[in-house]
Amino acid sequence: MSQLTFQEAVVAGIAEEMDRDQRVFHLGQDIGPVYNGAMHSAKGLGERFGPARIIETPISEAAMMGAGIGAALGGMRPIVQIMFAEFLGLTVTPLACDAAAMWYKSDGQTCVPLVVRVLFGAGPHRGHSEDYQAWVASVPGIKVVMPSCPRDAKGLMKAAIRDNNPVVFFEHMGIYHGSRQEVPEDDAAIPLGKADIKRQGSDVTIVATALMVQHALKAAEQLEQEGVSVEVVDPRTIVPLDRETVLRSAAKTRRLVIASETWKTSDPLADLAATVAEELAGEAPIRIARVGLQDTPRPFAIPLVRAAMPGVQTIVETVRRVMEPK
Repeated sequence: MSQLTFQEAVVAGIAEEMDRDQRVFHLGQDIGPVYNGAMHSAKGLGERFGPARIIETPISEAAMMGAGIGAALGGMRPIVQIMFAEFLGLTVTPLACDAAAMWYKSDGQTCVPLVVRVLFGAGPHRGHSEDYQAWVASVPGIKVVMPSCPRDAKGLMKAAIRDNNPVVFFEHMGIYHGSRQEVPEDDAAIPLGKADIKRQGSDVTIVATALMVQHALKAAEQLEQEGVSVEVVDPRTIVPLDRETVLRSAAKTRRLVIASETWKTSDPLADLAATVAEELAGEAPIRIARVGLQDTPRPFAIPLVRAAMPGVQTIVETVRRVMEPK
């Protein structure tokens, strides 16, 4: 085991896969040894693998994506770093219309093994925090990964690189250089589409992603002092979504809180509320509530960001509400 931050775990996963498979290479803006990527997201890779496999690109997200898709079609396994999730809009045509549909359009004869890295989320900084996860989660053929801790970040990155179809990998800036966690040094990939129960409980289920998982765990500790047993489920991947694990937990607790950092409108996790309501409709009543961002652009000033974003106390208050007798 190694004690790694989220950022170090992602880079470790990439480095191991580049050592394992010579077809894996990384391209993006400022990812070389001088700048090491935004927030050091590619730290050490340039020195270790050189310019032939860590390729610095011009500032053209569409060109980067097109180059990555072309390389993937040619038998390589590229990783394209778009820096920040808000720039995904500049790549929609090649990513959604071409890469995502290639396997289907070719009747399974052609695949696009491509990983797209994006930084997102409110953290101790200003700007570039929009996530726009709904943009890619709504496109059939794209897998969407959103880890919440270093251990998952490394294992999911390894699985994403090995996957034969496009994967968009969201890396939350609020936990990027946060606390360290023991991360296995072995060749352990975490399967995409498999949720993880971060905390067992019996009274209410909280489904959360990325930073919201950390908030949910802190909320659970606070609620435990009030006699409320909280189960925290981390889907880890938004697409494919492990509905079975959530349904089992919700069937047990009969109360579900969905906590997401994105807007409530078009939140990919909102589909869970509908799924749970449909699948468990014939059983005892179930109470469902959602925690999310207000339908406004994210503020720039840090005090306003903290006021607008859901946090630990927001989750606590929402759980209290679903625990109230009708």
